[in-house]
Amino acid sequence: MHVAVTGASSGIGEAVAREFARAGAKVTLVARRREVLEKIAAELPGASFVATQDLTDYAHAADWIPAAEAALGPIDVLVSNAGLLTLGTVATFDPEEGERMIAINLLSPVRLIRAVLPAMLARKSGVIVNVTSMAAIVSLPGWVYQAASKTGSATFSEGLRAELAGTGVHVMTVYPGMTDTPMTQSGLDAYGRKGLVRLIPLGNATEMAQRLVRAVGKRRTRFFYPRFYALARLFPRISGWLSAKFAPRLPG
Repeated sequence: MHVAVTGASSGIGEAVAREFARAGAKVTLVARRREVLEKIAAELPGASFVATQDLTDYAHAADWIPAAEAALGPIDVLVSNAGLLTLGTVATFDPEEGERMIAINLLSPVRLIRAVLPAMLARKSGVIVNVTSMAAIVSLPGWVYQAASKTGSATFSEGLRAELAGTGVHVMTVYPGMTDTPMTQSGLDAYGRKGLVRLIPLGNATEMAQRLVRAVGKRRTRFFYPRFYALARLFPRISGWLSAKFAPRLPG
């Protein structure tokens, strides 16, 4: 089984790549930092391929796929995980940074999914795992660009799952909450780590990866981590009210 993971140089992506490799898969690691990817690849137990790609350039997001498939065979599982998180109020947000977030969080995943889908349909098998965010369900102050881009990405994969019913190709949408990764830690720094921010529980990337790999095997349609975040989807009005009432605000 060939599993391709974007954003594989750290955090959730690295953990997922390691877990699939431990389970016996051949793994393609995709990110910008080749030296980091090569170090991770050297530590994996099976065959791997390193693909250096800047996924903020969505027009070329899928350029790495032919070389990866030449090296390891057709992609059986695509884990679209690469993402960007920059916090700030809309009135002061750098519009170019906002567009970079939309590119990597929404446009590149769409390009990647579109690129692998025809071959999966022809084989009548394949799995697309689209890692979005709880921000797609509950938007927080300062997270508007993140929420908009991840909501679009989640809607795309949720709709695609229904479209592909009966084809043999499965789509799982992943909704991570706060997980202890470099990106999350940077986000917490933006709040100054005061007040309610200090009380936010953080998930563990390795644990998430282990559960995600099992969820792929069981063909789950959605995956929430930590699990209690699934309540936000079941009770969106209550979640929205809690967010508006108690969510921490960015300083300044």
